[in-house]
This record gives sequence, structure tokens and C-alpha cells, in this order.
Amino acid sequence: MRGSVVQKQKSGKWYVVLDLERDGTGQGRRQKWHSGYATKRDAERALAGLLAARYDGSYVEPSRLTLGAYLVDRWLPAAATTVRATTMNGYRRHVVLYVVPRIGGLPLQGVTPDRLSVLYRELLEHGGQGGKPLSPTSVRRVHATLHRALRDAQAWGYTNRNAASAAAKPRVPSAGEYLRVWSSDEVAAFLAAVRPDRLYAAWHLAVSTGMRRGELLGLRWQDVDLALGRAAVRQTLTHSGYEIVIGEPKTRRSRRSVALDRDTVAVLREWRAAQAAERLAAGPAWIDSGYVFTREDGRYVHPDTFSYWFGKHLQRAGLRSIRFHDLRHTHASLALQAGVSAKVVSDRLGHSSVAFTLDVYSHVVPALQEDAAERVAELFRRA
Repeated sequence: MRGSVVQKQKSGKWYVVLDLERDGTGQGRRQKWHSGYATKRDAERALAGLLAARYDGSYVEPSRLTLGAYLVDRWLPAAATTVRATTMNGYRRHVVLYVVPRIGGLPLQGVTPDRLSVLYRELLEHGGQGGKPLSPTSVRRVHATLHRALRDAQAWGYTNRNAASAAAKPRVPSAGEYLRVWSSDEVAAFLAAVRPDRLYAAWHLAVSTGMRRGELLGLRWQDVDLALGRAAVRQTLTHSGYEIVIGEPKTRRSRRSVALDRDTVAVLREWRAAQAAERLAAGPAWIDSGYVFTREDGRYVHPDTFSYWFGKHLQRAGLRSIRFHDLRHTHASLALQAGVSAKVVSDRLGHSSVAFTLDVYSHVVPALQEDAAERVAELFRRA
């Protein structure tokens, strides 16, 4: 392959022209022009780099394909076959709401790390609904979507680099820096407030096990052994948009068996009897879904509806506002404070490692260390 540098008289800029292999007809030659350079020296340097890239296989032909067209028409349809529906919903949301409206018109090959950094800064300042700031965590997720999309673009030969790899990402506080957890007194007040609720057993199980929302709503009676006091997490009930998605737990370690205390077993026995009575009352209208927590006719409970009910309970009870997921953090924090080993807490929550558990709940660790120091010192005093 050969190439040359050419100056256009009208603009005065220099261009690199590559002579590529003949096409399938064997007629004529195929040329690719690379955009203008300010000086002849710049063009000659670019030519040398392009020739080297051509020989080592990293050369990418110029294309007018825009970032938006690539993401919407090519990448999203391909990604849909490789990820879970919930993940795909996140990809689509990031592309449609945050990326395409702002930088979708850029040439795909013209996306640079500094332009992505500007995008992230804009999202942090006014990227949310109504021009409100978007949280650092949300912006990091947008970055993760772009990083994967541009990585695939590089692998597919649309571009020769992943600009997201060098973009300046916003710092996200560690999980322990923004956790909102209840004290044991607040948990007791919550359980007392929701005791008359039809789905009291669901709220009780959430507090006593730290199970995720999707794990609770996907729990089936066949996964529960009340005689042994165990609940097996084998599937989840989540949603993509408003469509229900039945899937496997998040990770291999999320697929686990959780021990139930005596009070929780008693609450579940009571709920099973109440649900059986609802089944008789519904008669032919009963939907035998097999789920532990259902509506009055046996249907599943939608995750958004479940979270809405949780918020309403907090308002009525006058309790400090937290997310439903924070019940999971509350369970872990109280367990660690009660002296339960980090390994056991990690296993109950289905974390990837004990190190992850300790990192997330690092705010509890100093108190644990102080307690351990006093216990060891007490042994010395007795001696």
C-alpha cells in the first residue's frame, strides 16, 4: 500500500491520501482521504503512522458514521443478545437520555477523551430530570455503558481506540460513605408499625435476612424449608421498564441458602396459613404462581409497587426515610455490631468476598475493633 500528502489550494490544508488494495472488480484503485493537517510536516507524520497501522492490522478506514447512529442502530441491537434484560434497559436508558441528545451527532471516529469528560461534567451539573444534577454514581454508569460500546466499536473495526478509557470519570464515594441505616430501635418501631399489614412477613423477612427486593419477590414456597429454618435464593423477580423479568441471582455467590431465626419461621408459618385462606376465598380466580409473597389473587407483586408500599409505611409511621435496599444495609450493620463474623454476614448477603463486605460496612469496623480491644484487655485483667 502506498500513500501521499496533498495540499488543497482553496483551504491551504494538507491531506493524507492512502492508496488501498484494488476492489473485487480489479478495476482502478481505491483511495481514502484523511482530514486536513495544518502543515506538510504534520501530514507526513500522519502518513507514516497510517502506513504503519495498515501493515500491523490496526488501520481503520475513515467513516462518516456518527456516534448516535452506531449506538442506536448497531450496538444496542447487538448488545441485547449478550446481557440480561435489566442490564439492557440500563444501556438503552443511558444512550437515549444522556448520550445521543448531547453528543450523538459527533463522528464515531471523532469521539475524544476530553469530549467525554465534558459530557460527564455536564451530566453532573444539569443532566437529571428538570435540569437537576445527576449523581456521580449515575454518571459512572453512563461512562461504563460508553466504555463497553466504544470497546466493541474498536473490536468491530469502526475505530482504532476506546476514547472512554482515557476520559476523566467522576469520583464515586465508597458505599460506606453514603449508607443510610436504621438503629435497632428504628427497626423495632418499623416492625411494630407494619405488624397489621397483610405482607408483614415480607417486611420481617427483609429485615431479618437482608435479602434483596428481587430475591424476596422471586422467593417460592418450594425454596423455603420451615422445618429446617432455611430459605434458598434461587431466582429473582425484577423488571425491565414495567415488564417483569424472572432470572437468576446476580452472581454465583448470590445463589445461597439463608438461615432463618425462630421468630421469622413463626411469622412465615402464620403468613402461609393466611395465604392458604386467601386461596380458598379466591376459588377459581386464584393464580397459582407459587410465590411466597403475592397479591390477594396469587399474582406476583411488582417490584415498583412493593417499593411504593414501603415508602407509604415509612410516611405513616413517621420513621426516618431510607430506601428499601437500605434494609439490607441495616441488617448487615446490626449483625456486625452484634458480633456476627464478617464471613457469616458476607455469606448471608451473598457478597463476592469478605473483603467487599468489610469495605462496604467500614463505618462499623472501628467500633468492632474497639470492642475487640476491650475484650482482649479483659482477658489480661483476669489473668
